[in-house]
Amino acid sequence: MKTSISAETENIGRLRTAVERAVKQHFQISSGMEDVAGVIAGLSPLELFESTPVNQLKSEIVAAGKKLWQREYVDGNGGNISARITDNLVLCTPTLCSKGELRADQLSIVDLDNRRIFGLRPHTSEILLHLEIYKTVPEARAVIHCHPPHATAHAVAQVIPQGNLIPEQEVFVGPVALAKYETPGTPEFARTVVPFVKQHNTVLLANHGIVCWADTVSHAEWYVEVIETYCKTLMIAKQLRPDLPEIPADKIADLLAIKKRLGLPDARIQLIDNSIPSPREGEDCAAIVPDQMHQLIDAITLSVLREMGE
Repeated sequence: MKTSISAETENIGRLRTAVERAVKQHFQISSGMEDVAGVIAGLSPLELFESTPVNQLKSEIVAAGKKLWQREYVDGNGGNISARITDNLVLCTPTLCSKGELRADQLSIVDLDNRRIFGLRPHTSEILLHLEIYKTVPEARAVIHCHPPHATAHAVAQVIPQGNLIPEQEVFVGPVALAKYETPGTPEFARTVVPFVKQHNTVLLANHGIVCWADTVSHAEWYVEVIETYCKTLMIAKQLRPDLPEIPADKIADLLAIKKRLGLPDARIQLIDNSIPSPREGEDCAAIVPDQMHQLIDAITLSVLREMGE
């Protein structure tokens, strides 16, 4: 009987550990990042570069680079990707490197003053753009700059795409800003996005391309996909009908309510703050939406089955 109880207790402990790990992984809450922040003074640059959390970020950056190249959002050595390691340290891609051939060992660690802490190759010359975003938006954990053709066409024409047309665009990106042209790689170029990035996670860079920031590298890459697909669809739709009908204002308010719950930036959200009812007593203010719940359940189930050896 005691053996049975002991085994059950052990299984429950393993289950709780698995669930905790799954929840942290699903929401990109990296306990490894907390560990790095806590022991960074005791790590050499090489040890930091080869630590588990940084290796995870390296894998995400390499995967995102391949997706950008496969989707033809970058060409030649174009585009650059970075991820915040700690408040003051950033992992970034090298200069003069195809994102389709990017390797983890080619990445570098720099600080917010653009001093290279570790790296075998020179880092991207456009890192200043990323660093300005990290300085301006503390919650930014990843930045991607690239040149998807339809979004870049809008940047070259200096035409901000019409809004309020597709729900996914409104929720995940929303209104797009247009930053003025400056020579890429210069401090002046980096500062062009500062007026916009607190309220916009996606900015068109005049005569150049786009830049997106997010809480993870994967999400930043998603926003690149969203804005590029939106611009492409918009260009096709305007050939069918120049005066495109927009989503009604009250329905946009519904989308902004979803966006606020997801914690995504949008200057319009303040306009609906007073229209969102306060949570009822006992209701979780940070409740997740149904799609997130299904994804969380899937993640927990898979992790539990692996942990229990099923």
